[in-house]
Amino acid sequence: MSAAQDAGGSRFERWRTATLAPFQVRIFAAIWIATLVSTFGSLIQSVGASWLMISIAPSADMVALVQTSITLPIMLLSLVAGAISDIWDRRRLMLIAQGVMLAVSIALALVTWRGLITPWMLLSFTFVLGCGAAMYGPAWQSSVGEQVPRELVPSAVALNSLGFNIARTVGPAIGGAIVAAFGAEFAFAINALSYIGLIIVLGSWRRVAPKATLPPESLGVAMLAGLRYARLSPTLVAIFTRALVFGLLGSSLWALMPLIARDLIGGGALTYGVLLGAFGGGAVLGALTIAHLRQRMSNETLVGAACVVFGLATIVSAVSPWHATTMLALVGAGAAWVVSLSTFNTSVQVSAPRWVVGRAVAIYQMLTFGGLAIGSWLWGELAHGVSLRASLVASGAIMTLSFLLGRWLRVPQAEHLDLDSLRAGSSALAPRIDVVAQSGPVVINVEYRVAPEDSVAFAEAMLELQRVRRRDGARGWTLLHDMDHPEIWIERFHSPTWVAHLRRRLRLTKADHAIEDRVRRFHRSAAPPVIRRYLERPATAMTALAKSDAERIGERTARTDPSIS
Repeated sequence: MSAAQDAGGSRFERWRTATLAPFQVRIFAAIWIATLVSTFGSLIQSVGASWLMISIAPSADMVALVQTSITLPIMLLSLVAGAISDIWDRRRLMLIAQGVMLAVSIALALVTWRGLITPWMLLSFTFVLGCGAAMYGPAWQSSVGEQVPRELVPSAVALNSLGFNIARTVGPAIGGAIVAAFGAEFAFAINALSYIGLIIVLGSWRRVAPKATLPPESLGVAMLAGLRYARLSPTLVAIFTRALVFGLLGSSLWALMPLIARDLIGGGALTYGVLLGAFGGGAVLGALTIAHLRQRMSNETLVGAACVVFGLATIVSAVSPWHATTMLALVGAGAAWVVSLSTFNTSVQVSAPRWVVGRAVAIYQMLTFGGLAIGSWLWGELAHGVSLRASLVASGAIMTLSFLLGRWLRVPQAEHLDLDSLRAGSSALAPRIDVVAQSGPVVINVEYRVAPEDSVAFAEAMLELQRVRRRDGARGWTLLHDMDHPEIWIERFHSPTWVAHLRRRLRLTKADHAIEDRVRRFHRSAAPPVIRRYLERPATAMTALAKSDAERIGERTARTDPSIS
């Protein structure tokens, strides 16, 4: 074997290992296959819904609303779904969502078969299906970390994208042929059948849930904690903003593709399916090469290039009168689409610790699909009011220029972060007074001794630690400087309850500990910083508490000193 062949073989082995390793995990492989079948059904149903709308309400704005009705629920419900997936059994949530979508698909097929369907009824059915997808998505995506080891998460995310786009390569074309030959109701019935396999696989999954050491948060508290974590994480803010912009600008091609097939190329349902297949083929190409590309390019370079390719492909689709040219452009758009969204998705999952990853994925989905829903409506209105070509060219041009956002909001490299809990398995030092879960507020004072010449650098380091404390749940954070002893600085914050204080402690990751270490290096004392915990007491209760404490002290003294009776 020549050196060149050996090098080629080595490259293939590296690609195969990097891309296909998650398939060695049995549950991941089973869920992947069942999801592939279900995705085929969903895409066939989507083609049926879009083409049915062209038949019963052919205006551009109503056709675009089909895409909006599917994606809007993801914007509205993802955060709720993400919070539930973090505090409840993800497998059960996935099963419930699949069951709901199965029932709705059966009802849609029956109503269409009886000839009772109307435009707004169709939008209502697709909206409810979108609600099921919104509840399923965060639980499914955040469960990847439970199906495979952490080091395989990027490859597993890419394989999930690959599965979706394999289905999208031929699913829409099959859907177009089915709609053309048998009608939309047959497409809806096939979609209903496609959910059954995934329900069976999920029902057989013996998920090992993380052992809970604390009672679960309420839904409202969990949602607020997820939003707070996202807002105070610069890494996630950058990813979310770029995903929102990409979804908003990329939605025009998705929403208006049925009209591209009918008005710009002069085709029918089969042509629409073939165009979606070309897009899916490009997406498969992107999913197969992203592991290779990620080894050689930064996340920001990948996303920036995807924006340019997708934007140019949208413009070509607008001005091309030829079927072959449009298909070639859609292949490029599909590859750019999956490279970008897979990069966003992977970056979110490796940038958030396990306790909040479901909510982080949900916020990402909420913003991405919210951009898709709003953008579908906006570009549909522009196409209806001005022209189809003008709408596509405008969105494509802005998308092409959106790579410039990387100058201010770079998509970060977060794969190296160690987000395991620093204190997993540990417990807080038991207090010497009686507390219950809801006792509080609990006030923490941390006293540092800092050389005067280090005061400015110490204060700057504390700004980063403040962000970490607040992100993990601390409230009322302040930094105090002793007026009489300039070397003394006191960090003060509180948690609303004792159990909230325990949760905040467990949320500190090993990556965050480096920030804490940087602050503590300014501490000029052989002993560590003094940490004091206080339980805030209402003034009206102090007399009774003091009396109760005195009685307990007296009882303990009587037990240990027999001379007292």
